[in-house]
Amino acid sequence: MKVSVIFSTYNSPDWMEKVLWGFYYQTYKNFEIIIADDGSGQETKDRIAHFCQESGMQVKHVWQEDDGFQKTRILNKALQQCDGEYILFTDGDCIPRNDFIEIHVQNAEKGYFLSGGYFKLPMSTSEAIKKEHIKSGDAFNPDWLIKHGLKKTHKLMKLTATGWKEKALNRLTPTKATWNGHNASGWKEDIISANGFDERMQYGGEDRELGERMFNKGIKSKQIRYSAICIHLDHARGYVKPEMIKKNRAIRKSTKQKCLTRTAYGIVKD
Repeated sequence: MKVSVIFSTYNSPDWMEKVLWGFYYQTYKNFEIIIADDGSGQETKDRIAHFCQESGMQVKHVWQEDDGFQKTRILNKALQQCDGEYILFTDGDCIPRNDFIEIHVQNAEKGYFLSGGYFKLPMSTSEAIKKEHIKSGDAFNPDWLIKHGLKKTHKLMKLTATGWKEKALNRLTPTKATWNGHNASGWKEDIISANGFDERMQYGGEDRELGERMFNKGIKSKQIRYSAICIHLDHARGYVKPEMIKKNRAIRKSTKQKCLTRTAYGIVKD
């Protein structure tokens, strides 16, 4: 099965490069990478070119001019460049463990989308991770992470759970299996049928609204929070504005109340 991996980025070339190496070391090989770039400068373009030269991989770089936080708009543009029948979404600050795509493929099922999470790191740990730590798996090893600034908590189970414990935690977690843009996947035909992302939305639940339209159509979700692992690199969120969140909540409320299965403000503008 051909998988299209889409991840978003904005002027974070150091973090983006670490994410790219995370995908380079994947065990599952039949995939393409599409970077949804919401207006980054020249350095991001240069880093992508350098990665392609060093790794031998090809990357589709889909770019739009900087117009504030317009992630939904660039994701829709990236969707139109996908060749895969199955699409996996993440972010340019989330390094995938080497079995990340494989786990999504193993759990893919018609009539479902997959919902994963992330393990958040502090800035000191985020900065300590280099290419060799991604290759060796140290970047996902609790002992290594603790030595490099991570505080020891019960949340480390996300990185260590396997077998029956992993399955049990996926079932028992109180976190709902929603469409999470940092770790979600679904069938291209389902996403296109929903008309992609609602481009009126900016920061704050903008990813989840797509999943809510899928729910309205009868598509179910599977929880893979403790199976498909990615680590979230720390960063500031200077683009967040209260009015964005307020507007998004109103759109999501309307989606639920009207049981919408398609947005009029997506890939195709009605």
